[in-house]
Amino acid sequence: MAKPLHLFLFFFTLCFNYIIFSQNPKAGPVIADFGKVHKIDNPDFKTNVNSDFKVVFDITNSPESHIEINKTIETAARFLNMHAQSGVPESQLKVALVVHNKASKDIIQNKVYQNRYGVPNPNYNMVKELMNAGVEVILCGQSSKSRDFPKEELIPGVKISLSAMTALIQLQNEGYQLIKF
Repeated sequence: MAKPLHLFLFFFTLCFNYIIFSQNPKAGPVIADFGKVHKIDNPDFKTNVNSDFKVVFDITNSPESHIEINKTIETAARFLNMHAQSGVPESQLKVALVVHNKASKDIIQNKVYQNRYGVPNPNYNMVKELMNAGVEVILCGQSSKSRDFPKEELIPGVKISLSAMTALIQLQNEGYQLIKF
């Protein structure tokens, strides 16, 4: 027969592990390696899982460090993962990134980034995963020219627009909601 202290310790360990592990954010199912989010049980403001979620992220800033990922780009991965984890079908999640200003460097190929900054692009794999999940990545043409990032230096699949302003207006006219941090 188990002693009461052993039962208490066993029960305590189970509860502690549940609390600790249930609080850990998780990535996936859309973006496996980025965009960890917390599960929110029984929110008061319910997510309409029958709705289309069309968002455009205005990405302008970048970390000073050349070895850190751009957390504002990772927000798109968090958006996709949290909604998919909450029951919104992936087919109802439409995401675009409009990249300009300092963030322009975050969507260039590894070799180019290495030549300019001495290390591979820490955002490369994240941007590729986002594009593989259907995220449209658009670079401001004005930033492309003023910051000297021509099309051939961009991660394959990145599009160039006339300007960030143009892309943001057009996407909003198509029903995308602007998210700016």
